[in-house]
Amino acid sequence: MIDRSFIGHKSEALTVAVEPFQLRLFAKAVGETNPIYLEEGAAKAAGYRNMLAPPTFANALSLSKPDPFGDFAGMGVELAKILHGEQKFVYFAPICAGDTITLQDEITDIYDKKDGAMEFMVSETTVTNQDGELVGKMTSVLVQRH
Repeated sequence: MIDRSFIGHKSEALTVAVEPFQLRLFAKAVGETNPIYLEEGAAKAAGYRNMLAPPTFANALSLSKPDPFGDFAGMGVELAKILHGEQKFVYFAPICAGDTITLQDEITDIYDKKDGAMEFMVSETTVTNQDGELVGKMTSVLVQRH
């Protein structure tokens, strides 16, 4: 059982520098060919500060922790039994090469369905830039099967 006392728990903040090579690599991995995600000049010509991060890039940054799933064991989450249930993204401002992004997770809900056969853990990640500006929020739902 996932320990419900973790509702409201916030992770230690993670701060990551956004490098151009990361953006190019991610863009290629997701099949993005728009030059604003690949070339500084194209991004600036389109009105951005620098090369733009493709959508969902912040989620890749969140996996930069040395052990991104390290907190799960103490919560009663068994990695072998979890599935990715849902992911939502809300964007407020662009992420660009040269930014320093800080991500912080908060467990916002833990609940079960089917008489405990499935447990759900909802976490919200706030994404801010070097100016303290909120650039995005990500909501993730993990499902643990029993």
